[in-house]
Amino acid sequence: MQSINLITMTPCCRILIPCRSNSFLGLPFRKTHNLSNFRQKCDFHSYPSRILGNGRIINRTQKLFCVVRNSSCGQSRVFSSNCNGINPIGASKRGFHVIASVASDFRNHSTSVEKTRVNNDKNFERIYVQGGLNAKKPLGLENTDLDEHAATGQHEKVESVKEDEESQTVKEAWRLLENAVVTYCGSPIGTLAANDPNDKLPLNYDQVFIRDFIPSALAFLLKGEKEIVRNFLLHTLQLQSWEKTVDCYSPGQGLMPASFKVRTVPLDDNKYEEVLDPDFGESAIGRVAPVDSGLWWIILLRAYGKITGDYGLQERVDVQTGIKLIINLCLSDGFDMFPSLLVTDGSCMIDRRMGIHGHPLEIQALFYSALRCSRELLSLDEGSKNLVNAINNRLSALSFHIREYYWVDMKKINEIYRYKTEEYSTEATNKFNIYPEQIPHWLMDWIPEEGGYLIGNLQPAHMDFRFFTLGNLWSIVSSLSTPKQNEAILNLIEAKWYDLVGLMPLKICYPALESEDWRIITGSDPKNTPWSYHNGGSWPTLLWQFMLACIKMNRLDLAKKAVDLAEKRLRVDQWPEYYDTRYGKFTGKQARLYQTWTIAGFLTSKMLLENPETASLLFWEEDYDLLEICVCALKKSGRKKCSRGAAKSQILV
Repeated sequence: MQSINLITMTPCCRILIPCRSNSFLGLPFRKTHNLSNFRQKCDFHSYPSRILGNGRIINRTQKLFCVVRNSSCGQSRVFSSNCNGINPIGASKRGFHVIASVASDFRNHSTSVEKTRVNNDKNFERIYVQGGLNAKKPLGLENTDLDEHAATGQHEKVESVKEDEESQTVKEAWRLLENAVVTYCGSPIGTLAANDPNDKLPLNYDQVFIRDFIPSALAFLLKGEKEIVRNFLLHTLQLQSWEKTVDCYSPGQGLMPASFKVRTVPLDDNKYEEVLDPDFGESAIGRVAPVDSGLWWIILLRAYGKITGDYGLQERVDVQTGIKLIINLCLSDGFDMFPSLLVTDGSCMIDRRMGIHGHPLEIQALFYSALRCSRELLSLDEGSKNLVNAINNRLSALSFHIREYYWVDMKKINEIYRYKTEEYSTEATNKFNIYPEQIPHWLMDWIPEEGGYLIGNLQPAHMDFRFFTLGNLWSIVSSLSTPKQNEAILNLIEAKWYDLVGLMPLKICYPALESEDWRIITGSDPKNTPWSYHNGGSWPTLLWQFMLACIKMNRLDLAKKAVDLAEKRLRVDQWPEYYDTRYGKFTGKQARLYQTWTIAGFLTSKMLLENPETASLLFWEEDYDLLEICVCALKKSGRKKCSRGAAKSQILV
């Protein structure tokens, strides 16, 4: 393969302190660690550097420089911002990375609206008692009229208090989100996964995760703040070309990190520099590759352009190269017979062993979205023509595969129940040799007559009938599922509201693995016990995806119901990561508090609910042209008649 050089980014900043302050969201960053003598020079150059440990590179020239990837030599370079001055003493164990605790040290300059308290008795006297205590009531004013007037006033008072509580919840959410902002080279670059001041063992929750930042990015974009999102996209793009090694093996080009952390490295003469320290899975629990990170990055890139109108970012040569690297990695040839993406367990939001290895629905929905985004984002030229054709073919095959084989409802389950097995034929009905005994007993009674969903996984002789919320919701958002299937999924959620939403939206999957299934499939994972964490826990961050799906399908009633449910508890419960028990009654036993994507998911949902028209920038409509694209038409053998015609007729109805 020819070497690919990433074009350097434009200079991000040149700051000389004391003390030119930056600002973000209209507020100055808090000064920390006595930075009166702090100096930064932040230019993007590609300089030879010395390597410090695995994946660390310190640049003695005291310049910030971008990655230049050369596939032939496998060398990479880090970004570093040099910080001349005092090496902060007493910095936290997480490493001094200049976290912008926005709003925590600032006065609130926003004006508040005073609420007028309604006193019905005094109000009555003010209107009717004009001539003293002996004044008569006007003709026709009965006791019932007074009661109605008092009831109206009381209702207005209750509504006023409710609105005040809602505004306080939103204000606190914004304060917490701003306080979670991380800066690099004096500019905002992302948000911490969690920012609980009482958490003494943050593990990797003090890092910036790509998937976790998505709702934060949308919240900032919808508020009109684009700098942090632009910085995030460009800096994570540079991390893409780092050399990634686990036990002497390097994964393919294009892999995006799961997370990164801003660290400080001491130099000589009381100097230090900031470096970005990415984790590609070599430090993760289980050492799994973050397959979803690159897919989310492409989805966010499209959203950035749609919301801000800044399409120049996606047209940059380095950004175009980054898109191609991700898509080429996903489209690389393998032994698989299916158009769906084959991944290991724990390679997405469910990042622990939960029996989702193979072709999990969540990855397929994100993969489909990323392919559709890439088709929009890629510049049409000779260099991308073949890639765009490959994307179109894969989109067509993937949509057919998911819609045809992952979908279950009453009719489909009854069909599977009567399957014949061991069919050896290109015309077989039971193509994957699914045994009817695999249908779980709970599903027989649980599936409603109106409604259906996409199953969690499909492999030879195996169907995972669990309901995975993110995969189903994103299938609606991306139009991976048909319009009829979209409606049916939301109908099922409405019919099974107490199971899938309960006391806190929304279940990550349903039902939980229990007893022997839990022991065998999770390996007796003490964190994924039944109805906890990934095993049937309730995750408030899923609220914003539910909001998008509901707005797209014109089901604002369901969206508002879920938001109201979350708003009653999140602030009181200190914004936990997840909830436990069958109906989400208790805060998760190991849930981090002040979880950033819980906060950001709530804010994004509120803004989308207030302005539903903006949601159209974030979802996709049905692409009927894909129904006309079929790789079968390109082949002359005619060995098997394509079944797409029947599927197309069902979709267009």
